[in-house]
Amino acid sequence: MKELFAARREKLRRAMRARGLDALLISRAANRFYLSGFELHDPQCNESAGRLVITAGGRDWLATDARYLDAAARLWDKERIFIYNGSGARDLHGLLRRCGSRVGLEADGVSLAFARELAAAGPGLFWEAADGLTEKLRLIKDPLEVAALEKSFALNHKLLEWVQGELTPGRSEAELSWEVERFFRENGAAELAFANIVAVGKNAALPHAVPGQDRIAENCPVLIDVGCRVAGYCSDQTRTFWVGDRPAPHFERALALVREAQEAALAAMRPGLPLRQAYALARAVFERAGEEKAFTHGLGHGVGLETHEAPSLSPRAEGVLEPGMTVTVEPGLYYPQWGGVRWEYTVLVEEDGVRIL
Repeated sequence: MKELFAARREKLRRAMRARGLDALLISRAANRFYLSGFELHDPQCNESAGRLVITAGGRDWLATDARYLDAAARLWDKERIFIYNGSGARDLHGLLRRCGSRVGLEADGVSLAFARELAAAGPGLFWEAADGLTEKLRLIKDPLEVAALEKSFALNHKLLEWVQGELTPGRSEAELSWEVERFFRENGAAELAFANIVAVGKNAALPHAVPGQDRIAENCPVLIDVGCRVAGYCSDQTRTFWVGDRPAPHFERALALVREAQEAALAAMRPGLPLRQAYALARAVFERAGEEKAFTHGLGHGVGLETHEAPSLSPRAEGVLEPGMTVTVEPGLYYPQWGGVRWEYTVLVEEDGVRIL
């Protein structure tokens, strides 16, 4: 695995040289893991378990504090571990001065306070935003990443088969959410990929509903959007079920339109298709039915080390589908009067189309 991480850093180094960067400070936790294998959950948004300093010359550093020295030494050359104190900005400034003068910063991965402290630590460094360099590499999954994603999604499919038998009247959203989490953990997941969404009735009109005390009733919709993390990689799938033997006509119509929109996108998705075109194909189905106003979000997003990562399938997305990308395809229709329907697959883009994970 060390060779894999080193190869990824070499690819990043080439992109850095093209930008004329002497060093790049990696602050986002997912990028840190992708390039080094070092992952300890960052405690909260104003703390970090560590950062990477990637240099154009090849002498890279894993920077962390003393709490994580032993963990870092298990996968990184101890001579290349840099221990900082406090917030680390002033100490990191000193390290970066030794690496060159033009330094890239993941601007969306640091706080304004951290950036100000770096700037105030002294002269000699020229900063520039260098977001997206690592994320561009992460767009295309390698075979090991695909294998990890397949394991994660296999467990998600197993969950969605199991959960249908748990949709019984009287059970609350929160109770079912806990059962979902327990199932994932008892069947091999390291953790949830994101907080479960279990939405009953009208709550299904909220794309990111929070499970509460509303209870499943006889003949009502239940939307379940769940994911787990296996071997470091996330899964993400949504299904909307009708509990009872008398599905409402408006529910059946919405479900049929959502599945039709999804199929329209899937049928056209292959390398070279503009990202925004995938969204447009799904939306066109809703437009023909006069229901486009009930489609309130993009068609999908990337899935990998993070549940939401590039690329985006939205009307503003730039770029095209490429082999190795993994994206969700999740059209939805939402009606505050009674609820909503979303149906989600995650697909791997292959040379001749897409494969549902």
